[in-house]
Amino acid sequence: MALIRFHPEGRWWIGGTLLVGVLIGIGLLWTKPPWWVALSVGVAWTIWTALLLNFFRYPRRQCPAEAGMIYAPCDGRVVEVQRTFEPKYFHTEMLQISIFMSPLNVHVNWAPAEGILQMREHMPGAYKVAWHPKASLLNEQTFLAVTDPPTSRQYALRQIAGVLARRISTYPREGSRLRTGEEIGFIKFGSRVDVLLPTTVQVRVQVGQKVRGCLTPIAQW
Repeated sequence: MALIRFHPEGRWWIGGTLLVGVLIGIGLLWTKPPWWVALSVGVAWTIWTALLLNFFRYPRRQCPAEAGMIYAPCDGRVVEVQRTFEPKYFHTEMLQISIFMSPLNVHVNWAPAEGILQMREHMPGAYKVAWHPKASLLNEQTFLAVTDPPTSRQYALRQIAGVLARRISTYPREGSRLRTGEEIGFIKFGSRVDVLLPTTVQVRVQVGQKVRGCLTPIAQW
């Protein structure tokens, strides 16, 4: 049986929670409160710890990387499939596939396709609920533009913070070569990722569908 891994992004959260648990235990032993108080505190800490461990779990995944396939960049539920204008790098109409990650999903982000990271820009913003359509425009986010010169393929990603998320981690630097299914970042707590693709791609998902990062094909070149 494989051991459950936890993502390095959660080390301070998990360590701090375990430390708080030890301090709570010492405090309960010292003060000797009524049994129902001790039980309530213990149950609350256990539930929080279980949710935290679930959130920061770090599954081992091998992307199929089939030729011509574009994969989901994260776990979650598809909340939008629509055409939109991309004004930051490509300056053209593109197809946007938006995936909402709830606090119960794995929050690792993967590269949906190969290419060279041409632009990476972090933008501060609001913290609206991540499934809201205006989250793509108003929320804190990191924008990534990727091109693959040999094939002339191109796409963009938006890592978008949600109402609970307050930190977006993005690992590759501009000029990096991304492999399909490569881990590229992490967003803490409820959040969303927009994938912007050429309008000529064949969409393979629909609104409401659940997807798994680097495993579920969402489109085909």
